[in-house]
Amino acid sequence: MNAVLLGFTASLLAGLMTGAGALPVLFGRTVSQKRSDVLLGFAAGVMLAASFFSLILPGIEAAREMHGTDLAAAAIAVAGVVIGAGVMAGLNEWVPHEHFFQGRQGPDAAALARIWLFVLAITIHNAPEGLAVGVGFGGGDMAGGTTLAVGIGLQNVPEGLAVALSLVSIGYGRWHAFAVATLSGLVEPAAGLVGAWAVSVSSVVLPWGLTFAAGAMLYVISHEIVPETHRHGYEKQATLGLTVGLAVMMFLDVAFG
Repeated sequence: MNAVLLGFTASLLAGLMTGAGALPVLFGRTVSQKRSDVLLGFAAGVMLAASFFSLILPGIEAAREMHGTDLAAAAIAVAGVVIGAGVMAGLNEWVPHEHFFQGRQGPDAAALARIWLFVLAITIHNAPEGLAVGVGFGGGDMAGGTTLAVGIGLQNVPEGLAVALSLVSIGYGRWHAFAVATLSGLVEPAAGLVGAWAVSVSSVVLPWGLTFAAGAMLYVISHEIVPETHRHGYEKQATLGLTVGLAVMMFLDVAFG
């Protein structure tokens, strides 16, 4: 299998883990708010570690090898992260969507059903994760790409559960909530395919792609996940979850990446 196909397949498997996380709703199982915040904190920790160890540091190394100077590598890394975060900020401003707890954001879209606003929000959230996996494989680093896919898959489990439980809480049926949570992860292989193809076309794109994906993920962590885990009074437990998630992903990346 070539790098592009591997990137697509890995991001697809990682995306489908949102469905695995949503399975408990089919059996009427619920999760306490404290446990939900801990799990989402774990997801944030995995994404945070992946952003640096799996994306930013390899991006800096790729830029250094390509351009031969630390100054150029640093400039590319900074620019890639800033552009990635800026694109995510722009999408939040320009695309109508609705978060489960933060409410509606972006331009007014009264004609769109509420469920589609939720889907758009989830799409904005998940796209950087798929992009990161695709870029990881597209650059030819199979071990690093695999580690990144495993980490993203792990953090997709609590996210899928949170999405499904939130849909049930606002009146959607269990199967409907499970289906939406599962489908929400399918934006990841689409983004993964784009990322893997882009960096496979030209090696010049690799450091930009890696750091862009990192910036986009950092924006999601700060703008959505961490605020959500700190709004119910369980910020200590959520921070513990984040620390554990970061440690797990850091270990996976250093030991196997």
